Amino acid sequence: MIASGRDPVSLRLAEIGHEFDHGMALKLDRIEAALQKLGNPHKQLPPVLHVAGTNGKGSTCAFLRAMCEAAGLRAHVFSSPHLIVPNERVRLAGTLARDDQFIDTIDRVAALGVTLPYFEVLTAAAFLMFAETPADVLVLEVGLGGTFDATNVIPTPAVATIAPIALDHMAILGDTIAKIAGEKAGILKRGAPGVIARQTDAAMHVLETRAEALGVTLSRCGVEWDGWRANGRLCVQTQDRFLDLPAPNLEGLHQFDNAALAAATLLAWDDARFSDDALADGVTRAYWPGRMQRLTRGALADIAHARGAELWLDGAHNPHGAAALGRTLAEREARAPKPRVLICGMLTTKDVDGVLAPLAHEGAHFISVPVPSSTAAQDPHKLAEAARRHGFIATTAASLVDAIKDAAALPGEPPRIVICGSLYLAGDALALSGGVS
Repeated sequence: MIASGRDPVSLRLAEIGHEFDHGMALKLDRIEAALQKLGNPHKQLPPVLHVAGTNGKGSTCAFLRAMCEAAGLRAHVFSSPHLIVPNERVRLAGTLARDDQFIDTIDRVAALGVTLPYFEVLTAAAFLMFAETPADVLVLEVGLGGTFDATNVIPTPAVATIAPIALDHMAILGDTIAKIAGEKAGILKRGAPGVIARQTDAAMHVLETRAEALGVTLSRCGVEWDGWRANGRLCVQTQDRFLDLPAPNLEGLHQFDNAALAAATLLAWDDARFSDDALADGVTRAYWPGRMQRLTRGALADIAHARGAELWLDGAHNPHGAAALGRTLAEREARAPKPRVLICGMLTTKDVDGVLAPLAHEGAHFISVPVPSSTAAQDPHKLAEAARRHGFIATTAASLVDAIKDAAALPGEPPRIVICGSLYLAGDALALSGGVS
């Protein structure tokens, strides 16, 4: 479910009615018909970098945006989901869409009198804004899957990029890596190169089979290109270019992979504006809230800092994302040991044990909280029970504020507090921390 906020854009969406709720089957005929009535704005876009995947696609898009802007390009961005307000999903030539722009285009979609789910309304509105605002490139993140995702109505992109594929949204996309990879492979289109992150053998086989059927040239991590960390820097090697770049500014080892995927995507686009200096600048300028983000302001940070505790926020909500968070925490703890406290809220649709297992740590505390912005939140007491099975010292709290107070009051050395388990919860935390810019 989509949380209904009190901002003007969310309120306008809520006024339109139930037809914009989730629950409709994924298919493209609805949005294609709507876009045709709107003058086919999806066919009037600048070159598109289309990005799918299970984890890392949002961060990859953040690096793409930063690298494009460092190269002097005006970049549109469409991303999912939003953490606080829908405006976060749409950047027009670098600037978040204004309320009046967003509401105007939503009204134009609603005036068609067609029934569309929430995401298709937002996608159609975004395409209108993108088509009517000059830019040099559109970084377009898939919402869910690929084949029948509303973003996949676009003609041939400049590059189709697929980040790592893992198990998530299995009720919709399928219960195996191969089935999910088949959905992600739907963004590959004849005439556009496909840039592929490192994948499991099962996922790569599906992607290669799809590419062969379409005649798509793939650039695969570990085959045609590679990226790795060396001496604290990021190295990217393609068949005809070597990049020695600074470390990504986004926290975590997995961000080296995401930054490398972004660089490989732009090299596949083969535009002379992407110099080594521009790519290096972009690697250090990317911004992506709610992903291993240190919170330094707002009510939550004030409580934590009064006790001398660190406060971090990460939206990890599936096993693959939790494994990346676990590795990031282990690396940080190796450099600067501190007691670990997880504050976690999850949805009932997620793999609780799969998320908790890679985050378990000897002596770690776990405080489960409600997720007020979602109607599908896991019961905190059941989540605490699951955490105890994984060895956590687990309790519950009535809210994020109460959980931070409890974590900061634990005896001993000031802890490293990490809020995780849900992007909805990440949005709640950011709303208490100054928002998203």
